[in-house]
Amino acid sequence: MPDFEPIHGKPYVAVPYRPDRMPADESVTKAAELRRRMDERRTVRMFSADPVPEQVVLDAIAVASTAPSGAHQQPWTFCLVTDPEVRRRLREAAEAEEQVSYDGRLGEEWLTALRPIGTDAVKPHLTDAPYLIVVFQQRYFLDETGEKHKHYYVDESVGIAVGMLLTALHLAGLSALTHTPSPMRFLGELLGRPRNEKAFAVIPVGYPAPDCVVPDLTRKSLDQVLVRV
Repeated sequence: MPDFEPIHGKPYVAVPYRPDRMPADESVTKAAELRRRMDERRTVRMFSADPVPEQVVLDAIAVASTAPSGAHQQPWTFCLVTDPEVRRRLREAAEAEEQVSYDGRLGEEWLTALRPIGTDAVKPHLTDAPYLIVVFQQRYFLDETGEKHKHYYVDESVGIAVGMLLTALHLAGLSALTHTPSPMRFLGELLGRPRNEKAFAVIPVGYPAPDCVVPDLTRKSLDQVLVRV
């Protein structure tokens, strides 16, 4: 596979794009099936330690990396963490920050919003799930001369990529959650990431535990989220 060459500063080059058009009836069927399958997705906080084929996780990350991004700068890094000691230290640091948050840093309004979800400062999923994917956003990049260049629409680009990652994992039969300890600076330090990268989310990945439970939630209906103009 050739090395990636960023297109920054290069002239616009158009290439043909002629995907096969799916028949309308097949499209309707596939859309309905996708809607049904994604409606089954739940955020899981109770993971089995059963092993997961690594290739499934790698393919899901590859899917996420096809996400659209500002100026096609792909400002993301997916750090796959399996080392037990690293994960123990990560959990310890995350729980320390979370305890401060739950003790008052979050504010009563946020704590009230979280109450129906049943979360607290204890995060066993960080060590129980077979994989952790720590997603970093690259605020800027350095060219071959060492000159610093800004990335554009970083939050939007990385957010879309994470959404696609969660979708790919679910469709491959895995469960996940998005964990965002605040502040997250410790993640870059613990994982040795460069200064241009800022932690965006920690995503534990695996199979649900046999005794897994989730909050009793109701999603908004299509009519409640859709506005026709």
